[in-house]
Amino acid sequence: MAESVLHRNRYLPTQEPPEPPERIRRLVWKIAIATLLLMAVGSATRVMNAGLACPDWPLCYGQLVPRQQMNLQVFLEWFHRLDAALIGLSALALAGLSWWYRRALPSWLPWAATFALGLIVFQGILGGLTVTELLRFDIVTAHLGTALLFFTTLLVIGLSLTPYKGTGVVENLPWVSLSAAILVYLQSLLGGLVASRWALHQCFGASQLCTVMNSHIIGVVPATLATLAVVVMAWRTPALHPVLRKLANAAGGLLVAQVLLGVATFRLHLQVEILTVAHQAVGAALLGTLVAFTVLALRDRAVAKAIASATDAL
Repeated sequence: MAESVLHRNRYLPTQEPPEPPERIRRLVWKIAIATLLLMAVGSATRVMNAGLACPDWPLCYGQLVPRQQMNLQVFLEWFHRLDAALIGLSALALAGLSWWYRRALPSWLPWAATFALGLIVFQGILGGLTVTELLRFDIVTAHLGTALLFFTTLLVIGLSLTPYKGTGVVENLPWVSLSAAILVYLQSLLGGLVASRWALHQCFGASQLCTVMNSHIIGVVPATLATLAVVVMAWRTPALHPVLRKLANAAGGLLVAQVLLGVATFRLHLQVEILTVAHQAVGAALLGTLVAFTVLALRDRAVAKAIASATDAL
């Protein structure tokens, strides 16, 4: 009996491997999640003063795994580099697969994957320079900015490959959300500049760099208003796609959390590390949510244009 069952199972149809677009999409989302984790670990590395815990680069104390020197600070910096290396290899695989299967993929995808690979290579160079140049503030800020740009690039690729059928009612929402995403990105850069120059401590302790700190505080206003505009317009748009409505609600919730975290970190003078790390992580999540809304809303707008063209043709 058992032999007959085994005999039959040998001829059962096996599950076919996923098609190249689906395989690429899954890889992109995995890299995006790893990148979000990388930015959180990088923030923890900075607030824990672990940026130079490994005094050399790309190794740490001349070793792949510095067992003798390992402590919390060394582990944060070492793990940050490990995650970055894995993301770099994954980005290389993404570009390679995109070109290998280019005949079965959208024509823009190999070029977008190559652009993402170029960003992560540049990010690696900046990572090395942050160590060799002893955490120079402009390099540290550029390091964060490139990471965010790489993250958003992955989101654009992943969402462009995701099945989606719009309702064609977004009107000007894509441009409002794009503006909000740009403002949040610039605000994130200002936050990175404040952190890399320790402007908050300098301002409170020695009345220096207060302009840098105040620029970040003032920058909250346009980014907040633009994000709120996306939320309100989404609420007031009838028949909006449920995914867009959920993204708008998520952006509103993340905005509230980000403002509360910002006020808490300011009042506590960055003394609670977990709040500072959460502030940057939520900021990255807010940026990603707005980018996701923009990409899908632009696809929705394309549906509206196609419907209008078909109507005019009739």
